[in-house]
Formats: sequence, C-alpha cells, structure tokens
Amino acid sequence: MIPIRNIMLVDDNKIDLFVNKKVIETYDKKIRVIHFERALSALEYLKISLHEKNLNYTTRPNVMFLDINMPQCNGFEFLDALEKQGSLEVENLRIIMLSSSSSPDDIYKALRHPLCSGYINKALTVEKLHEMINIDKKEYLTKYDFLNFK
Repeated sequence: MIPIRNIMLVDDNKIDLFVNKKVIETYDKKIRVIHFERALSALEYLKISLHEKNLNYTTRPNVMFLDINMPQCNGFEFLDALEKQGSLEVENLRIIMLSSSSSPDDIYKALRHPLCSGYINKALTVEKLHEMINIDKKEYLTKYDFLNFK
C-alpha cells in the first residue's frame, strides 16, 4: 500500500471542508490536505498533478473524498470527466464518495464506477477515514454488498 501523503477534498460546502480537514489532521498531522469548493477547479488541478509527464509526486493526491451533489459539476460528472483524461495516472488515486445522500441509486452508481473506491455518508470520522484508507474496493463491496440494491 502506498503511504498516504496527500488527501484531496472536493465539496461545495465550506463547513464540511473545514470539519473534514480537522478529522484528517486528527487522524495524521503529516497528511497534507488539498481542498476545493468547485469540482471544475479540482479537475484542473488533477489534470496537472496527475499528468504522466508531471514528475512532482509531492503534489499528487493519494486519496480523494468527493461530494456528489455540487453545482456546475456533480460527483458523477467529475468521475466521468476524470476517466476521459487518458494521460492521467489515476491508478494510485483512491476516490471515495463522501455524501449526505443515502440513496441506494447513488451508492450503486458510485460503486459501479471504475474510478470509485468506496462510498461513505457524511460526516467523515476518524474511524471512517481509517477504514476507507485501509480497505480495498473488493473487500468494501463484499462487506457492504451494495451490488444487491438493484
């Protein structure tokens, strides 16, 4: 497992960003938190930091917590846009949906997306953070069996 150095938060809610940053700092003060209120700005950042020609690994996020319901570009549109960027090195980026939605449709759609590694309901806690960082997608799907929603 790659050590977690950078966590990226993408959420249009400033309070959620603040709280989530504090949770991450409680979990590990050495982790750098990069946060964006606008999904399109986050996508532009990833286009630069994850580009195959960018050798500056200190700016690359290892984990991203992505909200679903955001203006301009929701979490699913974000994942689709990121997937279309063929020159990005996304294999070492664990993307986890962090949403207030408990809709089975949202959960199912997120976990069926090839770039999504997990789904948790807000609020982020140290326990949830630890679990999402240390569990792989197959274990997560087996544990929660979200594929049986459909």
